[in-house]
Amino acid sequence: MSDQALTEQQIDRIIEMAWEDRTPFEAILAQFGLPESEVIKLMRREMKPSSWRMWRARVQGRATKHQAKSAVDDARFKSTAQRPITFNKIAKRS
Repeated sequence: MSDQALTEQQIDRIIEMAWEDRTPFEAILAQFGLPESEVIKLMRREMKPSSWRMWRARVQGRATKHQAKSAVDDARFKSTAQRPITFNKIAKRS
């Protein structure tokens, strides 16, 4: 899918995924068909220059943004606090 054919909602979601540390570029490619180079172009076009520079510095060289380099075995992240929260009776009340 070309970035020109994307809806505003899809662009917002791609930006959100690109900002997430644990979402690899491969996930964006699988979901939206945009390779890393196109995501970078989209981010540059859609963001303020200062925000783009901050994002670019943040993701450059970050292993978790590239599935092959990432040490994360599964794509899901579960906090160590999740178990106590899951078994919390207050959290289960409706």
